[in-house]
Amino acid sequence: MQKKDKQAWWTRLGPGLITGASDDDPSGIATYSQAGAAFGVTTLWTAFLTWPLMASIQEMCARIGLVTSSGLTQTIKRHYPAYVLYLLIAFSFPAITLNIGADIAAMGAVSNMLSPAVPASLFSVFFTILLMFCLIFFPYRRIAAAMKWLCAVLIAYLAVPFFTSQNWGSLLSEIIFPDITWSRDYLLVLVGILGTTISPYLFFWQASMEVEEVNSKKIVVDKTVIKDMRKDVDVGIMFSNLVMFFIILSSGTVLHNEGITNIITVDQAANALHPLAGDLAYLLFAFGVIGTGFLAVPVLAGSLSYIISETFGWNEGLDKKFHEAKGFYIVMVVSVALALIINVTDITAFESLFYTAVLYGITAPVLILLILLIANNTSVMGAYKNSWRSNFMGIVTLLLMTTAAVLLFVF
Repeated sequence: MQKKDKQAWWTRLGPGLITGASDDDPSGIATYSQAGAAFGVTTLWTAFLTWPLMASIQEMCARIGLVTSSGLTQTIKRHYPAYVLYLLIAFSFPAITLNIGADIAAMGAVSNMLSPAVPASLFSVFFTILLMFCLIFFPYRRIAAAMKWLCAVLIAYLAVPFFTSQNWGSLLSEIIFPDITWSRDYLLVLVGILGTTISPYLFFWQASMEVEEVNSKKIVVDKTVIKDMRKDVDVGIMFSNLVMFFIILSSGTVLHNEGITNIITVDQAANALHPLAGDLAYLLFAFGVIGTGFLAVPVLAGSLSYIISETFGWNEGLDKKFHEAKGFYIVMVVSVALALIINVTDITAFESLFYTAVLYGITAPVLILLILLIANNTSVMGAYKNSWRSNFMGIVTLLLMTTAAVLLFVF
């Protein structure tokens, strides 16, 4: 590939890559680490299951954004009763806020682990202020470019398993013929993986960011733009699931094999890796958590700002300055501030993750159904409505997420 072709390929990558990478946030890393620690490599197959399912839903959201020139919230607002939207907000706001809180707490805990003299809470406050300053005062294009390069920190997780010996033949056999144990704990881990991977906030973010991308570059949407978007989404989701695979592999072969089966925070995972995989693996894992936090928190807070702003018709967008979209930025600041306050309550990071999973579990099936209906509506999508393949993958995802939600309540 020529240098010019490489530059063109990198330039075309945008919202899809950022969406995929931000899905591997500190709370997701904690979930994948626990899956590997508790059950070894027997959950590796989930990375291959969620890859096409997540990609299909994110592609629909991106296509809806490109065709309608509107975020997902605005599109739902136009075509469905107001109470549907308000119910989604009622579940989304606390879920996303808790998710932000868990991520900020993880960033603080890992930083404290690297520098014990500074309290974790102080690190959390510092990261929060720094993130808000960047989001409010830097233009969208600079933020988007920084986010793309931040995706590189996830490569650290791909290196960790190579610090210990691996039986790759045995791993391949485990992926093809997984030793699934139909126990309560195993099913709960599967539900957690699904909730962490196919997250509703990413649906809103994807659609809104496609709109911003088109507006910022003044692009006319045609078949070529749709094709480039699909490549972007496919690359982003593949990258996300590749990282997920290697995190489960790391904890499954390093921690589980040493009898460490209960990991509920990312700093515990990093500390446990330290004596087993060496200093470099420990540091890669720890710095990766901080980097993914910087990537994920803006996505979480931004998706919430898009939801609220589109619901009430406020000016929105990271491409606008603070005085041009005050409501949009105030929602972002308030959500992160509330998330920071959660860190000083009795709610643990693990409880935040659990409550988030419950709320995502409720909203995900409803949202996926709405996305399928919109993507098949000819009056909305015209020639860009769903293909049979998109519908098949979407329906499978809907059934799977509905089953996960039912199992969550059963347990």
